[in-house]
Amino acid sequence: MVTQSIDGSPRLSTEQAALMAICGVALWLAAAVLLRWLAAAGALDGSMRLYVYFLTIPGTVPFVFALRRIGKLSADQLIPAYSLATAMALLCDGVAVAWFPSLYGANPDHVRLAAAAILWGAGVGIFLAFAIAPKVRLG
Repeated sequence: MVTQSIDGSPRLSTEQAALMAICGVALWLAAAVLLRWLAAAGALDGSMRLYVYFLTIPGTVPFVFALRRIGKLSADQLIPAYSLATAMALLCDGVAVAWFPSLYGANPDHVRLAAAAILWGAGVGIFLAFAIAPKVRLG
């Protein structure tokens, strides 16, 4: 069920918000594991990084649709829901870089590059949520 705030903007139910938070943590963990592997394989070095960043764009699209399905979101709920999931992922990234950098690898460059790729992916995801959502109120 879609609820609305006083100004008419869509709200997430408690269950939807909890699901988005859990999905954000899960997606971050999957990305962290993938990026650790990619960094160790050299895919974040030099010009290879460009390919990883480029492939993040089409690779993120299915997650936007998956979150919509998992959360049973209306089109108007997509942006706040994806923003919540992304916020959770970014919080996890900040904690990991500060206290558990070895999650991204033993090499400080791998940690830096993996964390940067997480930031890029978060921005891509939010941009895609705005692009996919049919109605976007910016003012």
